[in-house]
Amino acid sequence: MDAPLDSTPVSSIDEAIRLTAPGTALRHALDMIIAGNLGALICVGDSKKVLEAGNDGFPLNISFTANRLFELSKMDGAIVIDRDLTQIMRANFHLNPDPSLPTTETGMRHRTAARMSLLTNAMVISVSERRQVVHIYFRGESYQLRTVAELTARVSQLLATLQTTRQALDRSLLRLTSLELDNYVTLADIANIYSQFELLMVTDEHLQDYIAQLGCDGRTVEMQRMQLIGDMDNEYSLMIRDYASDSSIEAAQRIRKRFSELSAKNELDIKNIASVLGYPDRREDNVMVPLGLRTLSRISVVREGMADKIVDEYGSLQDLLDDIKQNPERLDEIGVRNSMILADSLLKMHERQQ
Repeated sequence: MDAPLDSTPVSSIDEAIRLTAPGTALRHALDMIIAGNLGALICVGDSKKVLEAGNDGFPLNISFTANRLFELSKMDGAIVIDRDLTQIMRANFHLNPDPSLPTTETGMRHRTAARMSLLTNAMVISVSERRQVVHIYFRGESYQLRTVAELTARVSQLLATLQTTRQALDRSLLRLTSLELDNYVTLADIANIYSQFELLMVTDEHLQDYIAQLGCDGRTVEMQRMQLIGDMDNEYSLMIRDYASDSSIEAAQRIRKRFSELSAKNELDIKNIASVLGYPDRREDNVMVPLGLRTLSRISVVREGMADKIVDEYGSLQDLLDDIKQNPERLDEIGVRNSMILADSLLKMHERQQ
């Protein structure tokens, strides 16, 4: 009696990467296929639609193992596996996708894989016997699996870039704090830092992609990445809120998205930054007044949500500093705990910059 067909599709390209990452049984099988100078065509998930698009082959319905997949790849035709990689359902299966489905691939195996990924929601793996490379096809798109050595080399480059960018950003933010406490921040000052933040975030995004491709071999790198990136994501959003005409969290999210789009097109210049922040008429030497959210968040006694309450009360970091000198008790009146510690911390920060 045949086992029930698995109709569950692979849900995303991220899942496809996870299923083929180093350390997984599927990746072990693919490495053995490459080492054995073999080719293969493997469909994972959405088995019902996959089987409807072909014929013949051997019904197996046996437990999946890397060694079994390797041995079955010695036969012609495709191998059909359920999405959870628990069962090999067919081997030597002849796939016959609609030839009118568009593809730019040239080899027969790759063309079939590309069309099957359009016809179904399966992850389709094509191993080239001649070129000894593995391509993953998912919903019409493809990417080539890199070797662990290739991934490690790229990760090392990205880690170095992330570290250098973080160090430069830390220096810029330290200088910004000094300028903020002196009440002399220009549009050019913050524009440069937004560009640095974007470089940091793009580098981090690329690094995360490669870490995902490394699978279990990327755990140590992930710890390094987390240490380097720290709280910079939140710091970036707070700095945007400090200087945007609309300081809401929702506006900051929209601004970050727009900055990312401009950065990708190499158009994150001072004029565009000013426009996105809500100040289209400002020039690079115009003074910008921060709310103080970023600076307040660095003080340990400021609880979550209290920074917003403080800036709502005072309006700007400079107004807060001026008022603390004259009326430190006002912080108590708006419900700030340890108000004297907060006031003392801000005043000491200000004194160190003078």
